[in-house]
Amino acid sequence: MTSPAAIDTVLAAVDEGLDQSLERLFHLLRIKSISTDPAYAEDCRKAADWIASELAGLGFDASSRPTPGHPVVVAHGPEQEGPHVLFYAHYDVQPVDPLHLWETNPFEPVIKEQDGRKVIVARGASDDKGQMLTFIEACRAWKAATGSLPIRISMLLEGEEESGGKNLPPFMREHAAELKADIALVCDTDMWDRQTPSITTMLRGLVADEVEITAANKDLHSGMFGNAARNPNQLLAEIIASLRAPDGSVTLPGFYDDVAEISPELKAQWAGLGFDEKGFLGGVGLSTPAGEAGRSVLEQLWARPTCEINGMSGGYTGDGFKTVIPAKVSAKISFRLVSGQDPDKIRKAFRAHVESMLPPDCSVTFAPHGGSPAITVPADGEFLHKALQGLSDEWNKKAVITGAGGSIPVVGDFKKILGLDTLLIGFAHVDDQIHSPNEKYDLESYHRGIRSWVRVLGALAQ
Repeated sequence: MTSPAAIDTVLAAVDEGLDQSLERLFHLLRIKSISTDPAYAEDCRKAADWIASELAGLGFDASSRPTPGHPVVVAHGPEQEGPHVLFYAHYDVQPVDPLHLWETNPFEPVIKEQDGRKVIVARGASDDKGQMLTFIEACRAWKAATGSLPIRISMLLEGEEESGGKNLPPFMREHAAELKADIALVCDTDMWDRQTPSITTMLRGLVADEVEITAANKDLHSGMFGNAARNPNQLLAEIIASLRAPDGSVTLPGFYDDVAEISPELKAQWAGLGFDEKGFLGGVGLSTPAGEAGRSVLEQLWARPTCEINGMSGGYTGDGFKTVIPAKVSAKISFRLVSGQDPDKIRKAFRAHVESMLPPDCSVTFAPHGGSPAITVPADGEFLHKALQGLSDEWNKKAVITGAGGSIPVVGDFKKILGLDTLLIGFAHVDDQIHSPNEKYDLESYHRGIRSWVRVLGALAQ
């Protein structure tokens, strides 16, 4: 049990130690831990070793563990009363190309003024070293101010998130017993806006298939064979057009069978976020929502499944014109799924739909590209509500529950391999330019991110 007075003491330690905390962050940002380029393998190892050493200095049983790729840092705090949390982040970063677009050295962090705010500029400042250190520095402040952590804390920090993360799931399976906890915490997301903290509790799943349709045994002259020969381009267009109804819904049989409506309370909260639908679409040159009719854009993005055509190829597409009927055509089609939908069921329904539309003389092959279920944290979860309260206390504004239209594979792995729900709590902003030149992290995001974790850990200990 932690008292308000204890939390105030820890927060004071955060404020007093901010300059030293920034020095540690800058040291880590200078390490060129680019995971996708083998030339930086030693830098990735150096980053992992530095993090493990810092955690050991805070009393964690910490080590840098080898994998077939870059190391994974595992750390365990002392046994404590209350819940046991597993914190995840990644220490690797994206390449810096194109280098000439950076205003300063990407691996020499600086603090700049930007739109009236102080920001930390460096590769990894936001994604994910700055976010990772907000949690580690909150643990440091608890130790400095009270001599102990408020709850049992373990950490899993990887070095391959930016290069596919293929070695983490096998590592998690091998060490599943060691990594068991009550809840996972991930700090790799945004706030809703600069004043409103948020917890992402909904991530859509994904099913992707590449379809190849074959008609004739070779490309044909459209003057000599047109009309008489089946044109697979037309067939593919008909199949694709059949996947959506005029109201924007997906037509696959059974597609919505397992899709639940969000609660009226959550729908009302999203309506109150002040999301600018026109501005969102206008920013990319569009004006009219194209998904299911009668649903808000946020609902379409966060809580409804979708079908998207990601690529089409067939016939001659080079310069000039070639009057050909292609023998083969293909398309890449993906489905974003919501909680309750089974990726295998959706894939089978899609393939059955395509096969049902094949006329004589045509055949189809499929190549799968990913399949993962959606993730939803129960809205009535005790950990969720305690974390929301901690964030609200720090920002003096009610924290909100948000969804995400994309997928974060590690969150699915936590559920599938370790049986853990995940709270995604981040302090980044949409203008942080992650993966781009001049990546930045607001100094307020860093400072108040640390303070926020202090409060969240204190709330979880109640």
